Amino acid sequence: MTTRRSFLGRTTAAGVMAGLAASPAAAEDGSGAPADALAGRRRGARDAIVAVNSGMRSHYAALKADLIAQLSPVLVVQNDAKGGRFTLVHNGTQESLHPVGEVFELAKSVSHVPLGVFSIIAPHVSDRIPNVPGADRIDSHDLAMVAFKDTANTDWITPLRQYADTLAAARRELDQAGIPPEMVVSCERVLDGALSFIEVSTVARSFDIRSFEDFSHSVYAGIRTNMRYAAEAQIAGVQDVLRKWRARIGEEAWRDLYTVVLSQWATSELNQNSIIIRPCMNPAKVSTHLIDLPAAEPLSDPVSVALDNLARIVQDNIAAELVFPSDRAAADALKGPQDLLADEILDQLSAATPGAAAHSAPVGAGRGVCPVTRRGSASQQDGTAHDL
Repeated sequence: MTTRRSFLGRTTAAGVMAGLAASPAAAEDGSGAPADALAGRRRGARDAIVAVNSGMRSHYAALKADLIAQLSPVLVVQNDAKGGRFTLVHNGTQESLHPVGEVFELAKSVSHVPLGVFSIIAPHVSDRIPNVPGADRIDSHDLAMVAFKDTANTDWITPLRQYADTLAAARRELDQAGIPPEMVVSCERVLDGALSFIEVSTVARSFDIRSFEDFSHSVYAGIRTNMRYAAEAQIAGVQDVLRKWRARIGEEAWRDLYTVVLSQWATSELNQNSIIIRPCMNPAKVSTHLIDLPAAEPLSDPVSVALDNLARIVQDNIAAELVFPSDRAAADALKGPQDLLADEILDQLSAATPGAAAHSAPVGAGRGVCPVTRRGSASQQDGTAHDL
């Protein structure tokens, strides 16, 4: 995970390497010392300076390690296929469980069928943008990256038939799963639609995006029903465990609860567990104590990762006001996810660079054209929103 500290460290190292790029055979500086001696002294001086940052990192890590043991109470949520693994850390103890009913996993499992089919056939889809309702929202380059195989290639047939075997097995067992009757019907609709699409496509040894769209559209109502059941199960399970843990630790401790929700980037904004947890926390602290933490892949030790990141946040919250007592914007940057150098870089990038070609946005281009929008005046920098 890149932090402003690692960024600053890399910047320092980059400066050192830039200095070393100068040839040791350069002319003497007038002191009479040979070039290699001057380079050696420069190397030693720069190493001494870099050691300052190394010392900071060592002491910072020591504080963080000690702080991790003090963090309490903390709720850690690792999003997963079962609705989330919840862990309560309180006064040196931990309890972990999956509070969401199994209906959640069953409903989502069947709802993912169209995505499973798509994942098999996608490389063979033509890279020409198809005539579908959302055609104007398809990026041609993205499509070309996904549809990287020849449309005449038929190596999708075997895996698609194998997936059909999995779907057929689930279809045969629906009545024995003990799920609500309405959900049985919705799952039948999804599975039957997929099996029909697979049968027609594999027999013909061809498919097109239109036939896939017809299939996905035909099962959408069933997916919506499953989504309703999944949401109901998740809300009930999460709220139940939160009530249980809140009663156990007491209202005074609950008011200071930190929550770290770990998820993949694709679900880190408006994450389902964060939405449910938010109204159950202290409203005066939820904006700073509910932390959505995206991760690239599911973590082997989510609690340790959550506590490590939370310790950084907590100690930075205090350090910010003491290290930058006279600069509120800098303090807010140290306390939040903004890089500490962000404002300075934005200031320098906004200044005209002699000889640099100016970028001209296409006529009618919206805000999304440039990834960086300069923030407003210092008076607007309250630390609550970053236009990046």
